[in-house]
Amino acid sequence: MSKKQSDAVETSSQAKSASAASGKAAQNAGERRGLAARFADFRDYLILSRLELRKVSWPSWKETRTTSVVVLGFVAVMAILLGVVDLILSSVVRLILS
Repeated sequence: MSKKQSDAVETSSQAKSASAASGKAAQNAGERRGLAARFADFRDYLILSRLELRKVSWPSWKETRTTSVVVLGFVAVMAILLGVVDLILSSVVRLILS
């Protein structure tokens, strides 16, 4: 069995156990009230969040840098464009009011 397949099997079994745990927590939530129930719910939330984060395909550093440069470039262009439009509109308003 490859590493990918074993990870998939492990994630699947963890998801099943987490699902069972959340099902039990939902049943017991009606019975339990107070601080202990909140801690149990929070623990279940953390377990399920961890399982979901394992499914995420994270970008590489190169993709992250490239995307960041594109976003910063777009922000710079839009700032210049909006500055020019603001300058023109403020000049028109000044011309109208004077």
